[in-house]
Amino acid sequence: MFAILFLLKPFSIKAQTSSNTALPKKFSLNKGWKFHLGDVEFPVVRGHYMSYANAKAGTAWGAAAPDYDDHNWRTLTLPHDWASEQPFDSTANLSQGYRNRGFGWYRRQFKLDSTDRGKYLELQFEGIATYATIWVNGLLVHRNWCGYTSSYIDITPFAKYGDQVNTIAIRVDANAQEGWWYEGAGIYRNTWLIKRESVHIITDGVYANPVKTGATTWTIPGEITIENSGNDTRQVDLEMSLYTPDLKLLTTGHSSIDIKPLCKKASNITLNYSDPRLWSVSIPTLYYVKTIIKIDSQIVDSLITKCGFRTIKFDADSGFYLNNQRLKLQGVCNHQDHAGVGVAVPDSIVAFRLRKLKEMGVNAYRCAHNPPSVQFLNLCDEMGIMVMDENRNFNSSPEYVRQLQWMVRRDRNHPSVILWSVFNEEPMQGSEIGYQMVRRMSHTVKELDTTRPVTAAMNGGLFDPVNVSQAVDVVGFNYQSYAYDRFHKENPTTALTSSEDVSGFMTRGAFTTNKAKHILDSYDTQYAMWGTSQRKGWKLIAERPFIAGNFIWSGFDYHGEPSPFGWPSASSFFGLMDLCGFPKMAYYLHQAQWIKDKPVLHLIPHWNWPADSIGKKIKVMVLSNVESVKLYLNGQLLGEQKVDPYEMNTWMIPYQPGTLKAVGFAKNKQIATDLVATTGDAVSVRISTDRLFINGDGLDALPITVEALDTKGRHVPNASDHIKFTLTGPARIIGLGNGDPNSHEPEKGDQRSLFNGLAQVIIQSNEVNKDTQVTLHAIAKGLKPFVLKIPVKAGRPLLYAPVISSTLLIDKWLMSPMTDQKPDPDQVIAENDMNSWQPTSTGKLTTLTAQYVIFRSSLSKPLANVEKAHLLLKKAAGKAKVYIDGHLAYQKIDQEPADISIEIEQAQLVKQISVLFEGKAGDRIGIMGTVELK
Repeated sequence: MFAILFLLKPFSIKAQTSSNTALPKKFSLNKGWKFHLGDVEFPVVRGHYMSYANAKAGTAWGAAAPDYDDHNWRTLTLPHDWASEQPFDSTANLSQGYRNRGFGWYRRQFKLDSTDRGKYLELQFEGIATYATIWVNGLLVHRNWCGYTSSYIDITPFAKYGDQVNTIAIRVDANAQEGWWYEGAGIYRNTWLIKRESVHIITDGVYANPVKTGATTWTIPGEITIENSGNDTRQVDLEMSLYTPDLKLLTTGHSSIDIKPLCKKASNITLNYSDPRLWSVSIPTLYYVKTIIKIDSQIVDSLITKCGFRTIKFDADSGFYLNNQRLKLQGVCNHQDHAGVGVAVPDSIVAFRLRKLKEMGVNAYRCAHNPPSVQFLNLCDEMGIMVMDENRNFNSSPEYVRQLQWMVRRDRNHPSVILWSVFNEEPMQGSEIGYQMVRRMSHTVKELDTTRPVTAAMNGGLFDPVNVSQAVDVVGFNYQSYAYDRFHKENPTTALTSSEDVSGFMTRGAFTTNKAKHILDSYDTQYAMWGTSQRKGWKLIAERPFIAGNFIWSGFDYHGEPSPFGWPSASSFFGLMDLCGFPKMAYYLHQAQWIKDKPVLHLIPHWNWPADSIGKKIKVMVLSNVESVKLYLNGQLLGEQKVDPYEMNTWMIPYQPGTLKAVGFAKNKQIATDLVATTGDAVSVRISTDRLFINGDGLDALPITVEALDTKGRHVPNASDHIKFTLTGPARIIGLGNGDPNSHEPEKGDQRSLFNGLAQVIIQSNEVNKDTQVTLHAIAKGLKPFVLKIPVKAGRPLLYAPVISSTLLIDKWLMSPMTDQKPDPDQVIAENDMNSWQPTSTGKLTTLTAQYVIFRSSLSKPLANVEKAHLLLKKAAGKAKVYIDGHLAYQKIDQEPADISIEIEQAQLVKQISVLFEGKAGDRIGIMGTVELK
């Protein structure tokens, strides 16, 4: 709860200087995207004119062109994962969850105010799965070669202002596959339009990570990278200030630099401070660094950077230390998807997942196997979860070094990040080639950050004469538990951690294995041939002080990689929790092993067994951190056992319906209980929320638990009822799930079946400016329905770049030679004539040197399924006649600028528009606004 509220509360550190400043603005571009599923073929380039134009800057064909007709495309709000919307297909790739991915196109238009001219303008795409080609105003401006890295695109040279419309077109290739897990498809993270002054701090341009220099003294060796996109050399004054968590100013430093046009330059400011409050997993204290740059005493840019004072150390003999206190890493590996939403996971669902892990006792998180979202790292900073930040592509060639540099630059201020991982399980790990590549990648990391060690997750090659372990600071073991002792003995000065282990299998809520039905029991008996049981895996780590800790595979189930089965299983069985975040037995097992400050006791299995099980022995387990446990059935003591902190406690109990109860003791005092009871049949539905309210900012999402109850109001653990949902009020259902890895029910819609008693529906708020509520109805055949009213708090929506309605822009024009003889407005231009007619554009005026001139534009593709259309030429200056396919459609007799509006019948037949301007030499003519066909 704390993490979400923290993200949403307003934050401000007032500048200590002039308030009349031009500060940067960040506009969300998430709204108003047009989307087409499938590829849009580019036309075949042929002929003189098309071949010539194809080679010129600003020429884009098909859906990449600004004048492409996208009015029939779907309109949506990002983030978006189109793969999660697809049906399951047994012929699709199992690793990607049997979901077809393919190609997709996105388009969005926006305007820039005339006052933005001269500013630095940047588009940011936080993540696009998988490869993307991006055009702005017909110019190909970027290609991304990793679905997990952000794209920062300087569009300053390409921007249009005032009435002119800017068009973004993106072709996404999701057939490209980087991982062997579900990766989703589309623009699945946030998108932004950034406006800064011409002299500005570059994106990720402040490095302010505290370093301990003495017993109580610390320094922040700040580095600020400035860019000047303007026309003149400028003298820039820089100021960096440190603030307490409650926003009190502590210290300030200054520097000055001169920066030439179109150059970047770094400047250093050192801040010193003593006795700070430390960042830790239990008290994650965050300080703030404010960076200001000024020109002529006026602030032109500023940035707030969070930081944490903490030390980390990996010791070859005694493991990991945080703030000089020995701490075992109790970690999990995770992919980034969630039930119902795929990889387009709202920040509040990320926070929900992290809270569930924290409740289990997790203190470390490995991002498998790619950089996470920046919002994820912010949450880890705030919640006290340490992070192994992992690079996706193992390669030391320039493009992949750039990806690694981006990750380190973006993430190096986060106190939660304790390790840089350069790869996962690479076949070349035991070779000289692998060694040389890691040596270079490690060097790249250390050029940007020397405060954290570099690791690599190795599943072999550890004892080859030349191998990757010789090029990293901390050796990561993936499933090589047999090698812990030998490797430590042969490499006594090398720090070690388990980077991935266990790979256990469980079906949430199942306690008998039926491999024919792809069901695996929850007694920690099932695991991959390369892995171990949950209990053995932790014992191997806990008993070896030289191992820093572990990262269990995996914290949550995830779409795709349906090990150990194939179809019809469509998601993994590895998780300590299922796809929805509902705990499995392993969740409570590790909670009992990892939590030390409060009693933990959990009893399995449920106690709803069929009548023919009466008298048969049922395996019962108690998962606890207490000293001893007593077990009772229907009030009768069955026995007492001392708790085994690794294996836990097991009984074989002849089944009798009723109540099974476990009681935990410490120092002969009862401190914990848990029970399971035989329930009746389900008679009603119940839904409950993870939080008490939802924020009406249009972003907040709320996971809602759905279950069935018996006549006594008890949860029915084996219920499978089909539930239908109706939501009223300012919110929408964005996803559904139930944690069943074999389910093929749609994850979008309004209904879902319970699986072993549980399902989840995720709602997301709309934007509201006053407190209100939403109402969720849950209905199932034969069960009493449930109605839940959820308060919606007035939200603070993001600042959005205004959405422009779908408009066909006609912005590619040719201008004829000027003549005193009236020309034929329908004259044919020879295809190989590239010179007599000149390219021109709207948004400007042209001076006549003769009496007549023609402006002409041709539609690249006829309008689809449009009978009538509205042609609008904004602010046409000069006397003009408008011809559509050679027919006079409008005559303007005034010289003064005015809009020309023409209604067109049979608009799908329109191919060519010609405007014949008439005047005298010296007159200024042209189309000062846009030309739009609606």
